[in-house]
Amino acid sequence: MTHSNQGFPALIGADAPAAGNGEARLEVEVDERHLNPAGAVHGGMLATLVDITMGAAVRSAAEGESAATSQLSVTYLRPGKPGTLVVTATVRKRGESLTVCEADVAQDGKSLVHALATFALIDG
Repeated sequence: MTHSNQGFPALIGADAPAAGNGEARLEVEVDERHLNPAGAVHGGMLATLVDITMGAAVRSAAEGESAATSQLSVTYLRPGKPGTLVVTATVRKRGESLTVCEADVAQDGKSLVHALATFALIDG
């Protein structure tokens, strides 16, 4: 499990996701600085959270390789509001040089986002 408040996640007020065995989880408190002009959690924030969490899941399953996002599809199901977001990610398929991962963002037990990404595996 990895927890730290360094690097890019710190810029958005998040810790690094906890990750292991191809799965990752991140909880983040969203406040007014994360909202769009309509008062909902900004879509870019949600996309960033799934990308960070899926990357952690992929790295936790990699065998010495680094992972780089090569494709990311985000489906926004409902708007988020200030409060706790829970992001979960799971590696679904691993090929020789690509890995497919899925993620979900939930708030108050309701799904806000579903995402699917392909990550390129790069030698150490």
